[in-house]
Amino acid sequence: MNNKQSEADANKLTIDQKLIEEGTAQLTSEIEVLETWLRELDASGEDDADVAAARKSYSDMLRSRKEMLSSLARQAKLQAVAAD
Repeated sequence: MNNKQSEADANKLTIDQKLIEEGTAQLTSEIEVLETWLRELDASGEDDADVAAARKSYSDMLRSRKEMLSSLARQAKLQAVAAD
């Protein structure tokens, strides 16, 4: 492998790592917001159709964000192995 290829690979890993870090921070923030919203819904004591729909929607979004965060964590682990 030549020097240019090695440098390109190193830059790609750096960019990928930055994207993973930014994505992780964003997803963590979104998870915190969704958890707060769900706690607020639970604390409201209301249980009409609108609240039930909001609870389901927020729960679905929360599950999705957690799955994405888990995928990013796996990707970060793969990146770390590839960099070694």
